[in-house]
Amino acid sequence: MATNNKRDTYLQAIIKQGYSRRDFMKFTTYMAAYMGLQNSAIGQITKALEKTPRLPVIWEHYQECTCCSESFIRSDHPIVADIILDKISLDYTETLMAAAGEQAEAAKHETMKKYYGEYILCVEGSIPTKDDGNYCCIAGRTAIDQFEEAAAGAKAIIAWGSCASNGCVQSAAPNPTGATPIHKFVKDKPIIRVPGCPPIGEVMAGVIVHVVAFGRLPELDRMNRPKAFYAKRVHDSCYRRAYYDAGLFAESFDDENAKKGYCLYKVGCKGPMTYNACGTIKWNNGVSYPIQSGHGCIGCSEDNFWDNGPLYERLTALPGFGIESTADSVGKAVAGALAIGVGAHAVASTIAKRRDVKRRIDKGKENEEHLKDA
Repeated sequence: MATNNKRDTYLQAIIKQGYSRRDFMKFTTYMAAYMGLQNSAIGQITKALEKTPRLPVIWEHYQECTCCSESFIRSDHPIVADIILDKISLDYTETLMAAAGEQAEAAKHETMKKYYGEYILCVEGSIPTKDDGNYCCIAGRTAIDQFEEAAAGAKAIIAWGSCASNGCVQSAAPNPTGATPIHKFVKDKPIIRVPGCPPIGEVMAGVIVHVVAFGRLPELDRMNRPKAFYAKRVHDSCYRRAYYDAGLFAESFDDENAKKGYCLYKVGCKGPMTYNACGTIKWNNGVSYPIQSGHGCIGCSEDNFWDNGPLYERLTALPGFGIESTADSVGKAVAGALAIGVGAHAVASTIAKRRDVKRRIDKGKENEEHLKDA
């Protein structure tokens, strides 16, 4: 917990934690790469973390399972894993703070008063609205009251995970608690949505490092998601994409096609409609991700993913292939396009060959004329 008037810079905090400057440089390089920045940005990130005081953060928990915090503290890089505990001046979080009860609430209110307009509010979990919000009470107050109070003095708000970003399983029909994502409550504060169930730890760290290093929010898409991590579909970076394009699909999880590593679209993979960095950053220290482990993407970072149809049924419409396209028609279209392409190539080759023969004949006639003249 940060209680001193003078906050350490990120570098000072990292050194105190026992890391070397070499470790620090590896960390800045690592984060720049994950954020998709050029090498020239490494120096800017390094300089900012050397001189910038640790960012005061209040981390609220509402209707959720704490998987976002779990993902963050189990990040691949050790310094990323420590960020949540030491490097961002985490002043309040029910899950990880040592204080409890009145002491915990006092620490939060001290930060809200002392750093009014400066602190970052991180929210994990949806907010219940039915029955006067009584489904989630903290210190005798509803989640709505707690959130609105904390949001009032925040510089920016980060919605961690699908619960805070889109309601997740709590908001699935019939949504008995009236679970609502946080952007529905606040309109006068910048909000970064970092969906996923949970989001990748390095993605979470990258968002905070960007705010610290550049003094502004990362570039966001129309849904307020960081473009560095949510600009591409899981489908676009999937190593099984070639099988999809060729119309080769697993029909069940235990058939021969599945054993050959064919595309999992027909068994429900939602990769073609899901925007996330799973296929590039991956999980488990960068070792794997669900599709690589043999299970299709369930689309956990998309709005209403629990209500977007059964997890193991394929989509009936694919982006980029027309509204009625399915895996069957995609395969046929690919085969047809291939046949057309082969035919076109053959025609073009024949025409080119005829032109070459004619050119040689004409060249031969010219040579004969030259010989006669000589």
